[in-house]
Amino acid sequence: MAEQRFRVYVCVRVGACVCMCLGLCVWDATPPETTTTSAGAHPKDDFQEELVIRPLQSGDVYASFQFRTLWETDFMKGNKVSHYRLFPKSLGQVISKFSVRELHISFTQGYWRTMQWGQPFMPSPPGAELWVWFQDSVTDVDGTWKELTNVLSGIFCASLNFIDSTNTVQPSASFKPLGIGNVTDHRFLRYATLPREIVCTENLTPWKKLLPCGSKAGLAVLMKSEKLFHSSFHSQAVHIRPVCQDSECTTTSWELRQTLNVVFDLHTSGQGKREWSLFKMFSRTLTEACPLASSSKIYIDITDNPQGEQFELTPATHLLSQAVVLGDRRTFSVYDLTEANTFGSMRSLNLLIRWKSSDMLRPLLHAERYVAGYGLQTGEIHTLMYNYHPFRSFPILLLDSVPWYLRLYIHTLTVTSKGKDNKPSYIHYQPSKDRVRPHLLEMLVQLPPNSVTEVTVQFERALLKWTEYTPDPNHGFYVGSSVISALVPSMVAMDTNNTKERPLFSSFFPCKEESSYFVRIYTEPLLVNLPTPDFSMPYNVICLTCTVVAVGYGSLYNLLTRSFQIEEPNPRLAKRIANVIRRLRGVPPLA
Repeated sequence: MAEQRFRVYVCVRVGACVCMCLGLCVWDATPPETTTTSAGAHPKDDFQEELVIRPLQSGDVYASFQFRTLWETDFMKGNKVSHYRLFPKSLGQVISKFSVRELHISFTQGYWRTMQWGQPFMPSPPGAELWVWFQDSVTDVDGTWKELTNVLSGIFCASLNFIDSTNTVQPSASFKPLGIGNVTDHRFLRYATLPREIVCTENLTPWKKLLPCGSKAGLAVLMKSEKLFHSSFHSQAVHIRPVCQDSECTTTSWELRQTLNVVFDLHTSGQGKREWSLFKMFSRTLTEACPLASSSKIYIDITDNPQGEQFELTPATHLLSQAVVLGDRRTFSVYDLTEANTFGSMRSLNLLIRWKSSDMLRPLLHAERYVAGYGLQTGEIHTLMYNYHPFRSFPILLLDSVPWYLRLYIHTLTVTSKGKDNKPSYIHYQPSKDRVRPHLLEMLVQLPPNSVTEVTVQFERALLKWTEYTPDPNHGFYVGSSVISALVPSMVAMDTNNTKERPLFSSFFPCKEESSYFVRIYTEPLLVNLPTPDFSMPYNVICLTCTVVAVGYGSLYNLLTRSFQIEEPNPRLAKRIANVIRRLRGVPPLA
């Protein structure tokens, strides 16, 4: 029997960025499964890794890591799985115990600047986002959701245990399953955000431990914490969904995608903005691929550099790949880490780009949001959605989740485009309940071509109880980002063949519309000030009360407990003192 050792980590999160992890060693004598199968059969599990680097027109560098683990098993049929090889056991037990159909969780630090960087491969809002589809066999969805958030809080060392009914909603149209199956019953869907969640090393460490090779080999060796968090944007995510194993979908598998998106601004780091390399971004180079990975590749976007007039890429490669990404056909230089000649004679790969010129490009869909008004009683939330397409209009689905302490006046809701009213074709509104649930607003709005559509709604600020304020109430209260889902017009036909070999990032959001592609964007989170009492007054009252109680009670206690005795003076001593005084005055002393 081959003997294996596994390390189990129990993490406890204290505060915003303090996490204590205890390591426990568990020995298992079960030999690992082999992936040797007959010709034409699919392996039990498969692992792929890739890194996509896109030089942005703003001069920044966008790096997107994706790690995909496929496992040919079916939790939905109640199968008991006792042995795990590549798929993380902690996540497998979560799927099995809580009857999870799909799970999507992200931790983001910073805000994605769409106008300067374009559209991301994997969008996510600032803070923490979690949305889960449960199986229809779950009877108590709210109870299961509460237990699941607490378990995920321990796995990722995050504050997901603060998710409750006050920040959880059930979207009716904005979030659909990304895996197989056509589930439309939104009773089994839960969505929540924590816009104030701080993302730090304690979140990245358990995320890297879910990888088969950890951070010891493959692309994960580039994930150096001090480099990743010293960036303009950082987002890590985990996506679990059931997918088809083949084109006929005769068998199903569970897909785990771990994504990490980073935007580096090498100008602010003092390393030069128009030139970058792997070593400058990550302080490390690549020496080998993950031994457990069936595919390990690096893609460099050279679409805007067909003849080398924009930048120079070294070392050069003859492998090229084309894929339709976000409605545009992109060309990539491919570096296959499974081939020994990729690393050269030095057994080290350090990609380098030197820029020559740049032209700014503008995305077709952009959105932003802000709070207007003055005072601490009423205000307005403005959401602006930009359609930069010159001649085509398209619908968008807007999702807003507003906390209960901002009491929306839904009758003041207005939607305008080019100075005219734009009536939504679909509206779903669920009013809030104080201290129970937030507002939920979903709208289907048509965006005219080359226009700005503004959604405005007024609100009133509630006065909280003094125990409901945060330790820093004058900093303000966060409102989660708006979610905008749309089918944006595309200039090229979308390839619907899922079995064709192509980069992983281009197949996460499949779309059958040949003239459009699916995109989801997030607005900025809002920071709203609420009426805040002067917390120095309770302090003064407490001090004054304690002083009065101490003086009054102390005096009364002394009177009740102190015993008084009359002590007669010594006559001899008094007589001597009197005689001394009389001598000084020239008076005869006493006898």
